[in-house]
Amino acid sequence: MIDLNLICQQARSIAKEAGALIRTERRSFSMGAVEVKSFNQLVSYVDKSAEELLVKGLHEILPEAGFITEENTIATEQKEWMWIIDPLDGTTNFIHDLPVYSVSIGLLHQDKIKVGVVYEVNHDELFYAWQGGGAWLNGRAIHVKTNPELGKSLLATGFPYYDFKAMEQYLNTLKYFMKSTQGMRRMGSAAVDLAYTACGRFDGFFEYGLSPWDIAGGICLIEEAGGIVTDFEGNSNCHFGKAIIGSSSAIYPEFFAVVSENLGQK
Repeated sequence: MIDLNLICQQARSIAKEAGALIRTERRSFSMGAVEVKSFNQLVSYVDKSAEELLVKGLHEILPEAGFITEENTIATEQKEWMWIIDPLDGTTNFIHDLPVYSVSIGLLHQDKIKVGVVYEVNHDELFYAWQGGGAWLNGRAIHVKTNPELGKSLLATGFPYYDFKAMEQYLNTLKYFMKSTQGMRRMGSAAVDLAYTACGRFDGFFEYGLSPWDIAGGICLIEEAGGIVTDFEGNSNCHFGKAIIGSSSAIYPEFFAVVSENLGQK
């Protein structure tokens, strides 16, 4: 039987190794190393090197698992267990030396994220969770906020940066929350946003236009911290969707109602 606690311990060690590589490379990083995958989708050798390190280390932990990766350094092969990894979530921040970026790891089994690790590199903050084991930050148990009032909440979002088809609806949602909460923040790393929601820094987070590697680790964090994660239609099985809401259970009904009304499928 697979020991999720042990796997989580080993995965977070690998995440810190990747973070150390990223931190080292940032010191001598040049804009000349940046490649453009597609519109506003940037990548560098740092993303690829970190992903190769993660793939090698995680394969040793669980050889029978397959991979879903952002930079495609290994072919995706559907298996019972799947590692879903983003070696550098917040690449644009990294390139511009804005210190908010992270390593994100999720372990999927039978449509459920069983292990989640998000390592925020610059503050050396290691968020981790495993199914039934709670959520943790550097050895300290974390929980979502208990504040029940949307009006007293601090929310996070991610701006659309390549998929603009719902821009008007998104701006309407943003306008509502700007007027009806204590503030909105945009960090530039969905994995960090989810981790910060899990530990109570944010009351909730929403974004569309995402990929599985952006959110897999963070989904497990919020769920194990006592929160709720769904898509804009309320489906909890949302790790392969492109839209996500993560929040404390206390504000979720009202938070979801606003986002769903504006951005849900009509």
